[in-house]
Parts: sequence; structure tokens; C-alpha cells
Amino acid sequence: MYVCGITPYDATHLGHANTYLAFDLVNRVWRDLGHTVHYVQNATDVDDPLLERAEKTGEDWRALADREIELFRQDMTALRILPPDHYVGAVEAIPLVVEMVERLRARNAAYEVDGDIYFPVASDPAFGEVSRLGREEMAELFAERGGDPGRAGKKDPLDPLLWLSRRPGEPGWDSPFGEGRPGWHVECSAISIEYLGMCFDVEGGGSDLAFPHHEMSASHAQVATGRRPHAAAYVHAGMVGLEGRKMSKSLGNLVFVSRLREAGVDPMAIRLALLAHHYRSDWQWSDAELEGGAGRLERWRAAAARPAGPAAGPVAEEVRRHLAGDLDAPAALEAIDRWAAAPGDDAAAPAQVRAVADALLGVEL
Repeated sequence: MYVCGITPYDATHLGHANTYLAFDLVNRVWRDLGHTVHYVQNATDVDDPLLERAEKTGEDWRALADREIELFRQDMTALRILPPDHYVGAVEAIPLVVEMVERLRARNAAYEVDGDIYFPVASDPAFGEVSRLGREEMAELFAERGGDPGRAGKKDPLDPLLWLSRRPGEPGWDSPFGEGRPGWHVECSAISIEYLGMCFDVEGGGSDLAFPHHEMSASHAQVATGRRPHAAAYVHAGMVGLEGRKMSKSLGNLVFVSRLREAGVDPMAIRLALLAHHYRSDWQWSDAELEGGAGRLERWRAAAARPAGPAAGPVAEEVRRHLAGDLDAPAALEAIDRWAAAPGDDAAAPAQVRAVADALLGVEL
């Protein structure tokens, strides 16, 4: 499993947490089934938003990235998100990116515009199969999400950047095609095939990554290797909003996990508030969501502390069944709700339900 990571110029907000929690459930379900899970995640630790934030605040871009990556890891640990086997930064992966661009150049799938290197989407016959969008919608999203469809000299407005030549005042690294830094999409294709190979099981991220990011990454990998598909399945988590708008850094309407923790909120209450929504759904965060998670946590912990309760076997079976049904976490939570509200005389049940909540839902009681 490969899950696209953060661009570390701001702390972990609840949209991030919602995405990584979704893939934590995938990880836990697979492990519960006895599979060995090889999980890789990146961090885009050099990119325009990071450099712009560093310039605005007067902070060194590397120090900013390192600090925010560490805070992200602390938030993930507090939320009990199982860590990836490999956590790879874009800077660390620059040799892999250079190698991939060289492979694309060897296949006539790269061209230059004023010193920058672009990928021609026409070189991949499967382009468009990940997002399944029409060109008009692609062009609109490409412009919104970091693309440059209007740049003169490109063969196709949708062609993405592979390598950006060094600009004054910005970092750059040596390469056979000049000093510069990676484009966004090639970073994930290079890292994923290095650590997982082609046709790994799941590539994941938020729904806003389906296009252009996952589409472009897939095309880079497929053309560079001559094989397809890049990933067997693409899985996308929904967006979390606040006051009717998507929660995003650009809008400035973020609720940060670290600030909730600093305010004394139990991370398990945050986790339960997020799990109350199906991973694919778009929804709105509010104080009521957090209150619901905190109330559920209190009820579960009280029930798990009883000397006895209803038999744990049926609730464990129900939780597994719901998670097997497209990760229906809300239904799984309701199964434990019913167990917590019912009387019973099985002395072993509370500990067994604690183990189920821990292993499958990641909730520590």
C-alpha cells in the first residue's frame, strides 16, 4: 500500500487525520486477516507551498519541513495510526526521481520548455483511466491543483512537470538535465515503484488527489516501466469541511490535531469522531462531532471496565463483517455501542472487546 503524504508547511489538520485513519483501517483489516502489509508513505518536503511559507515567515525551508514532519508523526502516534514501513521524503528520493526522468527521456516521454522538463500525457495510452474524467474537467482541476495548463511551449496543456530548473533563491540539486528539483507527481511514482514495484495493491490519498496527482503518477510509472497498471486499486478518502467549505490550508479554515491535543482533548475521542463517518464521505466538522466522539469513548470505557458483559464473539464477528464491507466503520462503532449498552455475565468479555476495539478500530480503552 502506498499513501501519498503531506507537504509539511503546516501542522496536521483533521482532513489529514481523516485520510490517514482510512488507510490505517485498511492496514488493520489486512493484518487481522493474516497478511503481511508493506506500507510506504512519502512527504513532499520540497515544493512551492513549503518554499512560499518559509519565505513569508523568514524561516529556513528545511527547518520548517523537519519541524512539521515531526509534529505530523507525533499527531499520527497520538491517534494510533500504524506507521508505514518506509517514510520517504522527496529530497531523499531525488536520485530515484532523476533515474525515472532518465528512463522517460530514453522512451521519448520527456521534453524541455525553457530548461524545465515535462511529461507528454499522450505517451501513455492509459492516461485518464485513474480519474475517468473528461478533458474539460481535467483542465479545470489541473489549473486549481498546481498545474500550469496555460504555459507556452507545452505540447499539451495537461502535460505535467517532471523537473523544475533552479530558480533564484530556491534550492536545487544536480542532475543530467540541469540543476533543479522534482515535479510533484513524479516523486510518488519514483518512490512507489522503488519500494513496492509495479501493480501493488492499493494507492491511496484524499479524493482531491485522484486528479491530477494519482493520474499523472500512474502515467509516469507506466511509461517508464512499460508495464501497467501502476496500482491495482485507487482508494480515496472524502473531504472534511468546516462551516460549509472544504478544510484546506489555502482557505485557512483548519482545525489542527495538535491544538486539540494541547487543549486536553483525548486523541481517542478525535479518532472516534472521525470513525463515525464513512471514509469515502464528505462531511463537516463541528464541536458536536467531537462531543459525540468523547461521549462514545466514555461509554465504551465504562462498559469495558465492568466485571462482566455480553459475550464478545458476536460483536467481534459483526465488527469484522462491517469493516469487510468497504470499511463501514460507522456500523462497526454501532456494534460496540450495542454491546456496551447491554447487560451480560461473561467475565472475559470486557477484555476481549477491548482487544477488538484496539486491534481493528485502533481505539484504546
